[in-house]
Amino acid sequence: MSWLDDHPEVESLRVVAADLNGQARGKRVPRQHARDVLENGARFPLSVMNLDITGADIEDSPLVFATGDADGVLRPTGRGPLPIPWLETPAALQQVWMFTDEGAPFAGDPRQALARVLERYAARGLTPVVATEMEFYLIDDSGGVPTVPKSPRSGKRRPIAAILSMQALDAFDSFFNAVYAGCKAMEIPADAAISEAGPGQFEINLKHQADALRAADDAWLFKLLLKGLARRHGFAGSFMAKPYAGQPGSGMHVHFSVLDSAGRNIFDNGRPEGSDALRHAVAGCLAAIPASTLIFAPHANSYERLVPGAHAPTGISWAYENRTAALRIPGGAPAARRIEHRVAGSDTNPYLVIAAILGAALAGIEAGAEPPAPITGNAYAADLPQVPASWEEALALFEKDEGMTAIFGAELQRNLVLTKRQEMRLGERFTPEELRDICLDAV
Repeated sequence: MSWLDDHPEVESLRVVAADLNGQARGKRVPRQHARDVLENGARFPLSVMNLDITGADIEDSPLVFATGDADGVLRPTGRGPLPIPWLETPAALQQVWMFTDEGAPFAGDPRQALARVLERYAARGLTPVVATEMEFYLIDDSGGVPTVPKSPRSGKRRPIAAILSMQALDAFDSFFNAVYAGCKAMEIPADAAISEAGPGQFEINLKHQADALRAADDAWLFKLLLKGLARRHGFAGSFMAKPYAGQPGSGMHVHFSVLDSAGRNIFDNGRPEGSDALRHAVAGCLAAIPASTLIFAPHANSYERLVPGAHAPTGISWAYENRTAALRIPGGAPAARRIEHRVAGSDTNPYLVIAAILGAALAGIEAGAEPPAPITGNAYAADLPQVPASWEEALALFEKDEGMTAIFGAELQRNLVLTKRQEMRLGERFTPEELRDICLDAV
């Protein structure tokens, strides 16, 4: 009995992969042809994994005309089919990833990049455990200028900050009920929801997974679900890094620890400071921040979030229980000792972010690298090396960095650079307002 036989209500299948920007690219397949796709996969042009944020081909990409815009093979990831709760007609989503005709993983696929990093961990008998915190805004974009949506309960707008406000959460209770039901249906391990510091800003945490690929899948699918359900409820759900000037940006904080072959947390030494391995991982992550900022802040708007004193880290530092640092070591039981990487915005590709963080941590562990002393107090007031402050600087650092090549491979590194260069030229075609709306919808 096949999955389709068990779900006679499903009328169509979405075959979907994540491109370099984390955008969902794929096909709608009618039910009568879905069985073949689920068993044998599908074919897309390799260039589909390397489009700009508007969905256009990259002009200088070697994946387009130079190769005749050749196809690759999209195979199911092993997760799915999954229901699509935001559509009115019953449909299913099958996540896929890209391979060549010869069967090799396609080096330009962001999910394959994370898989390669995890293979390096596995070769050392190590398993990363990963969780993400997903911040987002609910936005009324129907009137041209984005604003806070009306509460479905009161019909009023609440244009003020409401940190941990139950009233703000309850104002959108019907929406959050739908989000949690959708997460359950799609097997996304959603944990607590909170009201955040911006008007209409919220956060939902996704639970730790001892499978970093699945954790990245969870984050990527959660973004699709959140945006789809928000539209069904009459507003937009946006992971844009900074939708409103003067309000807090949205981040995607990544928590991780590492287990050895016996299932022990290698960051745990039984004491609050953590182990040598924790320090080495911290050192690797700190060293990689300048060159990997393009991954953590991939769009022009991303750099409006990375400003001092705005609840996003700008100083390259680490600390214990200090949210002004780029890397925070949370308190709690030593067995749960972990690193919280706080640099990435929520407008990022989860596969690339987690690959960058885990790849940098492993480089630090392998080298036995030592970090500077942890800071105390306000990192914004300290004399610290700074996260790149502009898109152009971040691109230049990423393009030439051998550490990024080691993590992502030369092909993906080149493709991402070409993508971002093209996106930097979008201002020649679109007004600032049009670019804002593109980003609000897309990320």
